[in-house]
Amino acid sequence: MTRGLRLLAPAKINWTLEVLRIRADGYHELRSVLQTVSLCDVVNLREAAAIELVMTGDAGPLADEPPERNLAHRAAAVLREHAGARRGVRIELEKHVPVAAGLGGGSSDVAAVLRGLNVLWGLGLDDHALMRVAAVVGSDPPFFIASGTAAVSGRGQHVELLVDAIAAELLLAMPREHRRGEKTAAMFSALTPSDFSEGYATIGVRDAVEAGRAVVDAELCNVFERVTARMQPETELAMDALRAQGLTPHLAGAGPSFFLLLDAQVDGGAASKRVRELGFEPRVVRTLGREDALRIEEL
Repeated sequence: MTRGLRLLAPAKINWTLEVLRIRADGYHELRSVLQTVSLCDVVNLREAAAIELVMTGDAGPLADEPPERNLAHRAAAVLREHAGARRGVRIELEKHVPVAAGLGGGSSDVAAVLRGLNVLWGLGLDDHALMRVAAVVGSDPPFFIASGTAAVSGRGQHVELLVDAIAAELLLAMPREHRRGEKTAAMFSALTPSDFSEGYATIGVRDAVEAGRAVVDAELCNVFERVTARMQPETELAMDALRAQGLTPHLAGAGPSFFLLLDAQVDGGAASKRVRELGFEPRVVRTLGREDALRIEEL
């Protein structure tokens, strides 16, 4: 019987996202605390003669691309070359995290493939080695090797594992498919040195998490909110409308998705209804701890 594995590839939000400067290599020096959440793609891996990719679910524009251009397929190819393996895999990718919504779905798929193939191919690589391979594919995948709650620096490749943040419920507001687009590079380009900081907000949230304190709205920050009005006006208008109701929305990554922390003072049902009226798809999720995010099951 063909052996196979099933893994989750969770979405993420940024509790903080700060830029310190532009590095000599042209990338931005980041400080961020990231968190996986319960909205997940599902990745099934099965033994095969070559690297194959089959996608189902909310694949959006990825469905029309050649498999070789997909990050999950590339991750398998990079790992095979790195390990000198002569193995194949059938990657069955069930998409639930919206594409190009600022939630890290593609990067999470990369990490799930790498972690799963490390087991399926019996490579025996530790997390640090997997993070180095993940960094070849992109700046965001190394975080997802760790998942849960973590602080990242550099261009995203340096990952510091933190204890799981106190469980929280969030309302994700995601743009409808025709309003998504790969805008991360444009958002970075829109930043100027006046938007840069020293990373103190990230230090504060990291310390709060490590001390076992709940993450609260007042401690969160995202540098891209300084340019959202100019670069993603529909997102800014929706967030402004929620602010006018006394709510505190936060941009997710580089947008265009955003999120609300749900607590006793926020009516999740009413907030979901308002988010939908504003043209975004609401989804109530919870933070996803490291153990749950990294579970691997045999098929």
